[in-house]
Amino acid sequence: MIIEIVLGLVILVESYVIWNLMRKTELLETWVENFTDRVNKVQQELSEIDSTGHFESDDEVGSIFTSIKEVINDLNNNTEQELISE
Repeated sequence: MIIEIVLGLVILVESYVIWNLMRKTELLETWVENFTDRVNKVQQELSEIDSTGHFESDDEVGSIFTSIKEVINDLNNNTEQELISE
């Protein structure tokens, strides 16, 4: 009798833990997807802004613009690798 009660409580606790972890995982997956979409959008906007190549050709602005593009490309590559590894 006691064993059945203990096992019932263990099953209830484990069910709650699994449900809670699944909910948190889904929230994190949604956050990663939104972050990936924002990185892609920023990358597209930077490409549109510099469609004529004026920013990259300027010395001071070009170096900063190139650095920004590199950081965004790194973020994009990292998020793509994380999505592939899932």
